[in-house]
This record gives sequence, structure tokens and C-alpha cells, in this order.
Amino acid sequence: MVIALLKIFRKVKSTNSFSKTILLLLFILWNLAVNAQTGGKIAGSVTDKKTGEALIGVSVLVKGINKGIATDVDGKYLIGGLAAGRYTLSVSYVGYATKEVSDIEVNGNSATTLNVVLEEAGSNQLSDVVVRANFKQESVNALLAQQKNSPIISSGISAEIIQRSPDKNTSEVLKRVSGASIQNNKFVVIRGLADRYNVTMLNNAIMPSTEPDKKAFSFDIIPSNLVDKILINKTASADLPADFAGGIVQVVTKDVPDQDYIAFSTSWGYNTQSTFKDFISNERGNLAYLGFGQSDRKLPGSFPPSFQKYNPLMPDQKVALTKQLSNPYGEQTYVALPTQSHQLTWGNRTDLKNGGSLGSIVSLSYRNGQNINPVERNDYQNNFQDIYYAYNDKQFVFNTSVGLLANITYKKDKTKLSFKNLLNNVYDEIYTDRTGFNTNIDGNLRFNNNELTQKFISNHQLEGEHAFGARDQKLNWNLSYSLTKRDQPDLRSIYYRENGAGTNVFSVVDRNSRRFFSDMQENNFLGQANYTLPFTLKGKKSSFKAGVLSNYKTREFNARIFNYLFNSTGSPSFDDQILTLPKDRIFASEQIRATGGFFLTDFTSNTDSYDAQTFLNAGYAMLDNRFGEKSRLVWGVRVEQYYQNVDYIDLSGTNRSMDQQFTDILPSANYTYTISDKSNFRVSASRTVSRPELRELAPFEFYDFVAQTATLGNPQLKRATINNADLRYEIYPASGESITVSAFYKDFSNAIEQVLDGSATPERRQVGFQNMSKAYSYGAELELRKRLSFISESNLFKDLTMFANLSYIKSEVEQGSANLQSRPLQGQSPYLLNGGVQYSNDKSGWSLTALYNRVGQRIAFVGNNLIPNIWENARDVVDFQISKKLISNKAELKLNVGDLLNQRSIFYLNMDDKNVYSGAVDKPYTSARFGTNVSLSFTYNFSLGQR
Repeated sequence: MVIALLKIFRKVKSTNSFSKTILLLLFILWNLAVNAQTGGKIAGSVTDKKTGEALIGVSVLVKGINKGIATDVDGKYLIGGLAAGRYTLSVSYVGYATKEVSDIEVNGNSATTLNVVLEEAGSNQLSDVVVRANFKQESVNALLAQQKNSPIISSGISAEIIQRSPDKNTSEVLKRVSGASIQNNKFVVIRGLADRYNVTMLNNAIMPSTEPDKKAFSFDIIPSNLVDKILINKTASADLPADFAGGIVQVVTKDVPDQDYIAFSTSWGYNTQSTFKDFISNERGNLAYLGFGQSDRKLPGSFPPSFQKYNPLMPDQKVALTKQLSNPYGEQTYVALPTQSHQLTWGNRTDLKNGGSLGSIVSLSYRNGQNINPVERNDYQNNFQDIYYAYNDKQFVFNTSVGLLANITYKKDKTKLSFKNLLNNVYDEIYTDRTGFNTNIDGNLRFNNNELTQKFISNHQLEGEHAFGARDQKLNWNLSYSLTKRDQPDLRSIYYRENGAGTNVFSVVDRNSRRFFSDMQENNFLGQANYTLPFTLKGKKSSFKAGVLSNYKTREFNARIFNYLFNSTGSPSFDDQILTLPKDRIFASEQIRATGGFFLTDFTSNTDSYDAQTFLNAGYAMLDNRFGEKSRLVWGVRVEQYYQNVDYIDLSGTNRSMDQQFTDILPSANYTYTISDKSNFRVSASRTVSRPELRELAPFEFYDFVAQTATLGNPQLKRATINNADLRYEIYPASGESITVSAFYKDFSNAIEQVLDGSATPERRQVGFQNMSKAYSYGAELELRKRLSFISESNLFKDLTMFANLSYIKSEVEQGSANLQSRPLQGQSPYLLNGGVQYSNDKSGWSLTALYNRVGQRIAFVGNNLIPNIWENARDVVDFQISKKLISNKAELKLNVGDLLNQRSIFYLNMDDKNVYSGAVDKPYTSARFGTNVSLSFTYNFSLGQR
């Protein structure tokens, strides 16, 4: 088998690197399976009961066989090579009471997880006192200590909860976290604040924006089953980035596995309004199913590099260039296939002879979806009574995503080194088929638009953690590089209008039949280091922490836009019937000619390209102090120096360079008072910032033919500053249960918002960015997670858990005009509601989950004296999952139902200034349905044992 695979590998041409990679991966997996050895293991972590901090160098010993190990730099341990049976573990550490945990059951070829909590030995406690607990008791103790001592964890979600939800990617998971919601199925909103007020971190690195037009990270690119935990920090700390107001989302991917495994999952889904229906688009290459666009969609290299060199050409020369582009407007009818998602994951752990361990996780994921979304679009005359346009759209959305995650980690004693990689390639094509009426042409129209967006994101991190010295001082560092590419090759539109009412004869409008090409590349370099020094103050554990960060980012953006020009000059035999030719013939080669035909004109603007860069340097110092047995204060200051630059050419052809530099001193303090072993009271205060994204600064104007709006940047934007205050009371009645009540207040200066320009006609509306001088928001959050065993001691109620989180937020912006009424912040929801109930029985393997999500109405675009605000209406979303463990718990079958209610997504012009949608008064702007999704997935885990 090995020889055969190697022969095949050599025969693959060197240019086919993808095939070679797949074959190499198969060889590694086969070799791993053959060489796998059996043997049970006990693995877990050891933490301090009061602080929740990992304890390094703790002695963990299996009693009776004298086999043990010391915890590593993460406080983790693994003892392997154990025969099936029950064991007792002895855990000891200087200054702490020794703990013995009994009744630990080990199977012959798997790992048993046991997390242990140690308590400091008091002055009146003898060193030889031993605290005893059984396996079940200690598991409960560990989870309770983790919840209580880590406020971030209580605002997060773990891998176990993720596994029991119908969520396939991280964006879906985030909807379940208290105070969080998702826009467009991918962008996070925290405490009702728009995505621009949030920061994303993948492991320990700040992630760049995945979108060119706003500051946002597309969370749908990270498969949920590779996530170890998601943490949302809603309060500032000096050791975290300060460019946020809503929250910092920290996605931690899985690291070193406890045992070797190969896991395979496959999922097939049905959409009620799409699957097996006719799916219309332009011709699409087979590589689209692998996430790659067609090469003929790119602008030929023979085209002059700028509009200044193209437009002076003679018509015959333009005709020759136009003919180099294919005629892609002909429609093809496909059948919308079921949604599919597949993933192959390999986890490996090798314990080395020098006492260290080498672990790796490699995962290849694939997803394809084909959805048909009916959309109604309306806009109105200046009196906002009469229709300006009324369109019926069908959007055919074809999406393919291919991702690779590869993490390699080496651990030995007090050192940990990791190399973590994430690559994702997304092919996203939307074909719009439109019919309707437009007042501007005083008649009916037919319009088609094909928008392909090709996104590639890669992130590579090299990081280290080291503990040293008698006090276990810590040093951790991270070097990261991210590459983001976003291309739109041949975004094309074709526009016909009816020649006369009721004639049903349509002629092409050449100036509105366009072809757009753009490419963006962003490079992001980051380096950071953090040092922690533990010390004792008045007999209590404290620590000092300091660190530095440097983040340099560059972006290059270029765009070209052409439209078709029909030239009848000098053609006495001109027949206007050419204008009525169908889409597949009208721009064919025989119609491309200098007279009596079409050729492309270039109406690219000087501002359609820009270069930009940012440079952030930060440093901080903070203290973690304890006062008595109940008080803890974490306080410090962060200093951030930020430089941003945008180079562009203005409309007059003059080179411009927009530079801004800020230095911000940002203090923060977090105080915790421990009321009891199961409850805390917390107070927090901080100052943070929100800086303009590069696209918000760039004067590039992009016109969206589908939405009929233009987006234009503002080089004069200032950064916003935010003062924050938080209160929280939390109770943890039992393992896995929590009751949390929070209140918060935020004061904004120079808040950045998306606003509408009221001077244009409805089909030329312009969206820009402006600073609002003053704004504030305040609110409350309630989170509850409770087992229902208090109702009855029956097995049914013991296996039932109810959970809910509710956020209420009030915000207001100071308006610059006395004629405008007060309003909420753009993107701010007044409330968020998540709820659900879960039944899980480990013995039978059955699990059922019902989930509910609702996000309150919010302003999508800020209006003005002439145009009302455009709002997004609230919408109820109900999801359901039923799952069953199979084949000795190695396999799982899941049935998921997503968006069961399939309510309309409505954006509307708010005519009465009441923040609730009224179909009788308010004017619908867009209305869409996305269908109910039903999917069946199967997962199998090949546990390969210890190597």
C-alpha cells in the first residue's frame, strides 16, 4: 500500500500541487491508522479555585501504579498507556491542599477528561491534609470554578454547547451568546451596536476586515466544530485591543488533541424555496464548485491600464479591444442542488521521549449552497406617496467555500510553541433577474445583474508561551501575517426598457449596460509580546502584566468600469431592431462595430483606485490585585498611537494624500467582589476608541445597480472615543447553570454612521459616512441557564435545560438640525432575545434542541430633512435540532431545521418616527424571504488511540 501510494505521488505532475497535497494527506492518514496503538488516558487541566488561573508544574500521579506527570505551561496534563479500569488520581502542589479524585473510569482506547480545582492551604491547614472527591464531584467543581472566576467565559460558548446546536459555522454560533446577534448571516452585532464597533481576534491575533466597504469580519468562514470556545469580552482590559465599543470576539480554535483521531462529517440540506427548482444564471465554469472563478472573467491584459489611455483611442481600436471580451449575457438554466457541507479532520498527538508532546490538527472543509431569494424593492417620489420604482427581483445565489485549518503545537514542561494557519477561499455569485416599473423611463424594464465576488483569506500565526523563574513568570508572544484578497471580475449588468406601454417590446439602454472589474489586496503584519510577574501583596496573590503590540496594514484597491455605447453615426442603413436583440445576441461579436453597433467606453473615475496604510503601536501596564478574601481589582492603562494614510487622485487629477495620527491614553478598571462561593458582583469602567476603516476614508464611489445606491468614503472622518461603565451581578447555582444581570452605559464622541445624501433622486441615492458629535447608549442584560430538575426529580426533567438571554438598549444621537427628532444610533437594536430548551440524555444518546432568536428593529441608513431613516424590521427565527449518537458514540446523526417560520426580512422608510414597523404607514423599501432549511448530517470519529 505504501509503495503504491508513493508511486502514484511521483507520477503526479509538479504543477498539480493540489493533487499532490491530497495524496500526501491520504498517505499520512493511512500511516497514522496503521501505526496507532491502543491505551487509555486521563487528561485535563489544573486551576486555582479562587482565580481560575492555570497552575504550572503541578504533580499529577495515578495511585497504585506510580505513573504521573507535571502540568505544562497551560496547566494541562495527560497520562497515557493505561489499561481499562478505575483509577484514583493524586494532585499536589506547593502551597495547596493535596486532592485525591477517585472513580475515574478509563476505557481501553480513549481519553477520559478530568479538570481539577486546587485550593490554597490556609495558615491553619496542615500540609498533609488531603481533600477527597470522586470523578463526578470534581467535574462539577471544575466547571463551577471556571464559570465564576472567568467573566469572559460566562459571556461565551464552549465546544460542548456548539456541538449540541444546529450551527455549522461560527456566525451561527454567535447568535446564541448573550448580547450578540448576526447581520447578513455573517457579521456580528454586540449589545445592539453595529459591526464596525466590534473587534475580532482569532486565537491571539487581531483579524483584519474581510469586507472592502466596512469594518467587519465574516464569521461564516470558520467551521464551528473546529472551535474550542468563543469568548466575548464586553468590558475593556489594558491587555486587549481598545478599538471597540460593543465587544471583542475571541475565537479560539482547537489545539493539541488528547488522542489521535480522524473525523469525517457530511451534511445535505433542502431549502423550501430553492432546492430542485430552476436556477438561472450566466454560464458558469465547473471550477465554481471548487471555489474558483473563470479566467475569461478577468479584464484582458491587452487593455490599456487606465481610462486616460483607453478613451483617446479611435472607435476601431475600441472595437478590437471590446471583441476580446466574451459575450457572457446569455442565460443558462440549472437545477438548484441540495446544500452540501463536508469536512475531514485529522488530529494527532505524539508524546516524545524527552517528555514533550507534539500535537496537530488539520481540517479540510467544503461547503456549497444554491439559494433562490425573491426580493421586492420599492422607492418613492419626493412626496413619499407615489411610487418612483417598483421591482420584483429573483436573486439566484451560488456560494462555494473551501477552507483549510492547520495547527501544530509543541509542548515541553514550561514551554509551548504553536504554528497556526487558516485559509479560506470563497466563490460568491449572485444573479439578479428583475422586472418592474420605473418612473424615470416612464415604463417597464427588464434588468439582469451578475455579481461574482472572489474572496481569499489566509492567516498564519507563530506564537510561544514560556514560564520561568521561581514565581512562574510568564512570557507569551505572537507573530502574525494575514492576506486578504477580494476581486470582482466582470460584474456585469444589462438593462432593457419597454418601447411603449403594453407593447412588450424592449430595447437595450446602452449606458446602463455595464462591466465592472475590481481587485483589492490587503497585507496585515502583527507582532506582540506580554510579560506577567506574579507577586504577593499583604499575603495575597497579585500580578503585574505589561506588553507591547505593533500592527502594520497596507491596502491596494483598483477598479475599472465600462459601459456599452451604441453608435449609429455614419450608418445610413441603421436598423433600430438591433437594440431589441435578446441578451445572448445583442453584444455578440457581430454586433460589436464602430458604426451601427456597440463598443465599450471607459468611464472609470480618478477616485476609483486608492492605496492606504495604517500603523498601530500600543503598550500597556496593568495590575491584578486582591484585597482580603473577597475583593479583586484588575486595573491598568493602555496607550495606542495610530497612523493612517490614504493616497488617491481627486476628480481634478491632482494627487492627494490624507494623513491622520492619534495618540490615545486609555485607562480601564474591573472590580470583582465575591459575595459567596457561587456569586459575584462586578463593576467596570474604561475608555475605548473606534477608528475609521480605510474604505470609509477613501473617496471611491461604487454604484450598486441592484440596490440602486452609491457608496462614497469621507477622507475627513475622525476617530470616535467612547467612555464605558458596567455593573454585573452573577449567580452560579450549580454546574452548567448561571443567572446574570448586567447594566451598562456608553458615551460616544464623534460616532461614525452611514448616512443618506438627500440631494439625489431615489435611484441615485448616495450612502456616505459622517461623524455625529455626541451620542449615548445604556441598557441591561439578563442571562439565564438552568436545569429543570427543580420541577421534578424524574429523569426527563433532569435532562432538560432552559436557557435565555435578553438585552434591552436605549440609545440617542444629538442631531445637528433642530428640525430632526432624536433617534437611536445607526445599527443599534433596542433589544435582543435568544432562548431555547435542550434535552440531552447521555445514556440513550438522544439530544433535542429548540432555539429562538429575535433582534429588534434598527436603523440601516440615517436619513435627513428630505429622506426618512431606513430601518430594518425585527424578525423571529426558530431553529430545531434532533440528534442521536450511534456506533458506541463514535457516530452522530443530526436533523436540523433552520428558520422554521421563514418570516420576511423587511427594510422600510420610517414615516411616523415610531420605532415599530407599521404596514399601514411606513413604506416598504425591500422585502425578502430566504426559505426554511432542512438538513441531515452524519459524523463519524475514528479514535486511533495513543501513539
